[in-house]
Amino acid sequence: MQVLFFSPGEADDRTRLDLYLAKESVAPSRSYIQKLISDGRVTVNGLVETRSSYRVRAGDAVEVRVPPPEPLCPGVPAPESIALDVIYEDDDLMVINKPRGMVVHPGVGRSTGTLVNALLGRGTQLSTVGGELRPGIVHRLDLDTSGAIIVAKNDATHLALASQLASGDIDRNYIAIVRGNIREDCGVIDAPLGRHPVDRKKRAVRPDGRPAVTRFTVLERFGDYTLVGIELETGRTHQIRVHMKYIGRPVAGDPVYGGVAGELGLEAQALHARSVEFTHPVAGERVRIEAKKMPDDMRAALALLRSREPSGDGRCGAR
Repeated sequence: MQVLFFSPGEADDRTRLDLYLAKESVAPSRSYIQKLISDGRVTVNGLVETRSSYRVRAGDAVEVRVPPPEPLCPGVPAPESIALDVIYEDDDLMVINKPRGMVVHPGVGRSTGTLVNALLGRGTQLSTVGGELRPGIVHRLDLDTSGAIIVAKNDATHLALASQLASGDIDRNYIAIVRGNIREDCGVIDAPLGRHPVDRKKRAVRPDGRPAVTRFTVLERFGDYTLVGIELETGRTHQIRVHMKYIGRPVAGDPVYGGVAGELGLEAQALHARSVEFTHPVAGERVRIEAKKMPDDMRAALALLRSREPSGDGRCGAR
């Protein structure tokens, strides 16, 4: 078991305990941090604190006991009755509006509560291309990124979609609130990505990394924040979050890559996969599916920004 010690500074005074520990990169996800807190693995000034909402004070002595990671879950994931927002479905595929906080498939430290568990709970036939742990999963979204994700129901559909993904023929569009004012109406970030040289759970721009290209368009400006539309040409791990940090405009609410935990009332990064567009493997027609519903806190953050600052729209594209 790993024992970690922290002491909040003045800048962290009155910050929620879970947000403070997320900023300190205690664990790869805020939901896991909340579980550590509820399980009694966090003490403040020597007393167990089980409330994620507890407000730390400057000078507090915070101790976190992190258990060793669970081994990769063996066998077939168990079906679970978990509600899903299905925004498109036919005989060959589905598109889900994945909620923030849901892991896509079982893996190290996570064997339940995933999108795969929920899909199996629906009794839906799924492709087997990805193996027993990833049935139907064509591509992934980060834990705290919400939005459109494609699921294949049979192997032929899965292979066809995977081929489109590899060739860049699947258009994945995102919407994000980023910190700072982007003066350009649109731009391209072409910077290779690889593992972070110190923190192996993170990614970083590095010359020996894999090619990564992100296109962005300004949708609205709010002075100290900007709403952007983002299109991926490649699909590297954490690509948008790392690239936006690289140009000095990190995704709001993302303390792992330069944002500030809890800013604008956000519970996590303000990043939503708003649409996917692909050629249907059976019908042969181009299909565009939108995940119009963003997380509540992201919509509230936009409402706050629109109420306090006159917005300026970008000219490269419309919402």
